[in-house]
Amino acid sequence: MAEIDIDIPTYFLCPITLDIMKDPVTICTGITYDREGIEHWIFSQKKNTCPSTKQLLENPDLTPNITLRRLIQSWCHLHAADGVQRLPTPKSPVTTAQLHNLLKHPTPKSLQTLKFIASENQTNRRCIEASSAPSILSSLIVEKTAELSRAGSESEDLRKICNEALSILHTLNLNEFSLKALANLQFIDSLTIIMNSGSYESRAYAIMLLKSMAEVSDPTLLIGFKPAFFSELGKILSDEVSEKASKAALKVLISACPWGRNRIKAVENGVIPVLIDLLLDSSAKRTAEMILMVLDLVCQCAEGRAELLKHGAGLAVVSKKIFRVSQVASERGVRILYSISRFSATKGVLMEMLQIGVVAKLCLVVQVDCGSKMKERAKEILKLHARQWRNSPCIPSNLISSYPS
Repeated sequence: MAEIDIDIPTYFLCPITLDIMKDPVTICTGITYDREGIEHWIFSQKKNTCPSTKQLLENPDLTPNITLRRLIQSWCHLHAADGVQRLPTPKSPVTTAQLHNLLKHPTPKSLQTLKFIASENQTNRRCIEASSAPSILSSLIVEKTAELSRAGSESEDLRKICNEALSILHTLNLNEFSLKALANLQFIDSLTIIMNSGSYESRAYAIMLLKSMAEVSDPTLLIGFKPAFFSELGKILSDEVSEKASKAALKVLISACPWGRNRIKAVENGVIPVLIDLLLDSSAKRTAEMILMVLDLVCQCAEGRAELLKHGAGLAVVSKKIFRVSQVASERGVRILYSISRFSATKGVLMEMLQIGVVAKLCLVVQVDCGSKMKERAKEILKLHARQWRNSPCIPSNLISSYPS
């Protein structure tokens, strides 16, 4: 349309895309937009204001502006000789009856059809989410994973049904209310089974759905996570299923570890060695930050500190990341060293900290311009163990006199 040298009425243009509206809809502020543009604004970008007026949207309802759509279609028809293409009438959204027929007796084929409908547009996804479909799909996953577990079966149909149902739930990008409705320990157990034995794709979908649920769930649910759940998180990370899956697993650990005995469950199921190995190889800023956040959380228990110290590269890699990733990573690194030096500082640990350069890094933290809390923690560590470290050549003489034993 933009290439056609013809005056287009301004009220035919979407204020977001600046193109002729194919499916004009009006929001609660009275402004009309093209459906695709406003749905992306509200549901994909999670904005809650009107793009034109900046008013808060009291509700996200979109009302079709049929009169304007017919005017646009008539105008396009009149200018067809000028190269303007007539806009087709928008396809009606999926109906409750269609959803009922597809989910009444779900098969891999019917679920593939539903996935295609969900992928067509945001309107269909909202209709599916507003129906009982998410609940039916989650129950279907629970039922089929239980059948697979009981029979020890390699039934391809059962696996396909689980995979398709999980794929649809992922495609829907469920809101907080819908996620909370799905979040229960039975469904989480089923997703744990999929993380253990599913394809790479279904494992990725499972952990991303778990991440979304963990972020909105009450602590009472998070406390109930089983040890096997943390074991599978470690496998997702060590197998490097995908970058998104790894980040999702780290976010789940960040959400879960502060509650109950989850720190200990994570430690006992081998998460710390996996995190340290990932941190050694990681060059991505956000990934390194999240790994250090998780290590900081698990080092708040004795088991976590012991496991980090048990790894030959544990202290060294944490120290190395200070000042090499970001301010957030540096602060987390110093917090980890603070936990170690305050609660697990045996003579051997203090000697290791001196030999691998941890003490020198702490001295650097004290001297450079960085966060005040970070600097105070470094000073406290040096004060705490000044007697053991005072003869080290890496500590400047002015610091020795400032923090005598």
